[in-house]
Amino acid sequence: MQPLKNELPSADDVLFVFYDFETTQDTKISETAEVHVPILVCLQQFCTACEMQDYSQDCARCGKREHSFFEDPVGDLLSYLIEPRPWCKRIVAIAHNAKAFDAQFILNRAIFRKWTPELILNGLEIV
Repeated sequence: MQPLKNELPSADDVLFVFYDFETTQDTKISETAEVHVPILVCLQQFCTACEMQDYSQDCARCGKREHSFFEDPVGDLLSYLIEPRPWCKRIVAIAHNAKAFDAQFILNRAIFRKWTPELILNGLEIV
Protein backbone atom coordinates (compact mmCIF):
# COMPACT_ATOMS: atom_id res chain seq x y z
CA MET A 1 0.00 0.00 0.00
CA GLN A 2 1.35 3.41 -0.97
CA PRO A 3 1.17 6.34 1.42
CA LEU A 4 -1.32 9.10 0.62
CA LYS A 5 0.03 12.13 -1.20
CA ASN A 6 -0.85 15.57 0.08
CA GLU A 7 -1.70 17.03 -3.34
CA LEU A 8 -4.82 17.57 -5.42
CA PRO A 9 -5.26 15.54 -8.60
CA SER A 10 -4.78 17.42 -11.84
CA ALA A 11 -7.91 18.87 -13.39
CA ASP A 12 -6.29 19.84 -16.70
CA ASP A 13 -8.36 17.31 -18.65
CA VAL A 14 -11.68 17.83 -16.83
CA LEU A 15 -14.72 19.79 -17.96
CA PHE A 16 -16.93 21.00 -15.10
CA VAL A 17 -20.61 21.45 -15.97
CA PHE A 18 -23.18 22.99 -13.63
CA TYR A 19 -26.79 22.44 -14.69
CA ASP A 20 -30.33 23.02 -13.49
CA PHE A 21 -33.67 21.75 -14.82
CA GLU A 22 -36.83 23.85 -14.80
CA THR A 23 -40.08 21.90 -14.90
CA THR A 24 -43.83 22.25 -15.14
CA GLN A 25 -46.13 20.22 -12.96
CA ASP A 26 -49.37 20.46 -14.86
CA THR A 27 -49.34 17.02 -16.51
CA LYS A 28 -51.74 14.77 -14.62
CA ILE A 29 -50.88 11.09 -14.22
CA SER A 30 -53.92 10.38 -12.04
CA GLU A 31 -56.79 12.27 -10.43
CA THR A 32 -54.58 13.33 -7.53
CA ALA A 33 -51.04 13.37 -8.94
CA GLU A 34 -49.09 15.41 -11.43
CA VAL A 35 -45.67 14.67 -12.90
CA HIS A 36 -42.76 17.09 -13.22
CA VAL A 37 -41.92 17.57 -16.90
CA PRO A 38 -38.59 19.24 -17.76
CA ILE A 39 -39.11 22.23 -20.04
CA LEU A 40 -35.66 23.83 -19.82
CA VAL A 41 -32.13 23.02 -18.73
CA CYS A 42 -29.48 25.69 -18.35
CA LEU A 43 -25.81 24.95 -17.92
CA GLN A 44 -22.56 26.74 -17.33
CA GLN A 45 -19.22 25.10 -17.86
CA PHE A 46 -15.56 25.75 -17.30
CA CYS A 47 -12.18 24.12 -17.65
CA THR A 48 -8.86 25.04 -16.01
CA ALA A 49 -8.11 27.41 -18.90
CA CYS A 50 -11.19 29.58 -18.27
CA GLU A 51 -12.28 28.99 -14.68
CA MET A 52 -11.41 32.54 -13.61
CA GLN A 53 -12.94 34.27 -16.67
CA ASP A 54 -16.40 35.78 -17.00
CA TYR A 55 -19.00 33.30 -18.31
CA SER A 56 -19.97 35.65 -21.12
CA GLN A 57 -16.54 35.05 -22.73
CA ASP A 58 -16.04 31.95 -24.86
CA CYS A 59 -13.11 29.74 -23.95
CA ALA A 60 -10.51 28.81 -26.55
CA ARG A 61 -10.47 25.29 -25.10
CA CYS A 62 -14.01 24.37 -24.04
CA GLY A 63 -15.95 26.82 -26.24
CA LYS A 64 -19.22 28.53 -25.40
CA ARG A 65 -19.62 28.49 -21.63
CA GLU A 66 -23.38 28.94 -21.24
CA HIS A 67 -26.06 26.81 -22.88
CA SER A 68 -29.84 26.43 -22.67
CA PHE A 69 -31.83 23.52 -24.07
CA PHE A 70 -35.63 23.53 -24.25
CA GLU A 71 -36.80 21.30 -27.14
CA ASP A 72 -35.80 18.06 -25.37
CA PRO A 73 -33.97 19.29 -22.26
CA VAL A 74 -32.86 15.90 -20.93
CA GLY A 75 -31.88 14.42 -24.29
CA ASP A 76 -30.16 17.60 -25.44
CA LEU A 77 -28.16 17.80 -22.20
CA LEU A 78 -27.05 14.18 -22.51
CA SER A 79 -26.17 14.65 -26.19
CA TYR A 80 -24.13 17.72 -25.30
CA LEU A 81 -22.29 15.93 -22.49
CA ILE A 82 -21.25 13.00 -24.71
CA GLU A 83 -19.93 15.17 -27.56
CA PRO A 84 -16.29 14.29 -28.30
CA ARG A 85 -13.76 16.67 -26.79
CA PRO A 86 -10.19 15.57 -27.62
CA TRP A 87 -8.66 17.43 -24.68
CA CYS A 88 -11.20 16.16 -22.15
CA LYS A 89 -10.93 12.82 -20.37
CA ARG A 90 -13.65 13.39 -17.79
CA ILE A 91 -16.76 15.51 -17.33
CA VAL A 92 -18.01 16.39 -13.87
CA ALA A 93 -21.69 17.40 -14.02
CA ILE A 94 -23.09 19.05 -10.90
CA ALA A 95 -26.62 20.17 -10.05
CA HIS A 96 -27.52 21.92 -6.81
CA ASN A 97 -30.31 19.40 -6.15
CA ALA A 98 -29.13 16.39 -8.12
CA LYS A 99 -29.72 13.79 -5.45
CA ALA A 100 -33.40 14.52 -5.00
CA PHE A 101 -34.51 16.10 -8.26
CA ASP A 102 -32.27 16.96 -11.25
CA ALA A 103 -30.54 13.58 -11.58
CA GLN A 104 -33.90 11.76 -11.59
CA PHE A 105 -34.62 13.01 -15.13
CA ILE A 106 -31.22 11.80 -16.35
CA LEU A 107 -31.66 8.43 -14.62
CA ASN A 108 -35.13 8.05 -16.17
CA ARG A 109 -33.69 8.73 -19.66
CA ALA A 110 -30.77 6.34 -19.05
CA ILE A 111 -33.20 3.57 -18.11
CA PHE A 112 -35.36 4.38 -21.15
CA ARG A 113 -32.24 4.04 -23.37
CA LYS A 114 -31.42 0.73 -21.64
CA TRP A 115 -28.16 2.09 -20.25
CA THR A 116 -26.89 0.52 -17.05
CA PRO A 117 -25.75 3.44 -14.90
CA GLU A 118 -23.70 2.83 -11.78
CA LEU A 119 -25.30 4.69 -8.91
CA ILE A 120 -24.19 5.57 -5.43
CA LEU A 121 -27.29 5.76 -3.27
CA ASN A 122 -28.05 7.03 0.21
CA GLY A 123 -31.46 5.51 0.78
CA LEU A 124 -33.50 6.64 -2.24
CA GLU A 125 -31.30 9.65 -2.96
CA ILE A 126 -28.59 9.61 -5.61
CA VAL A 127 -25.32 10.76 -4.08
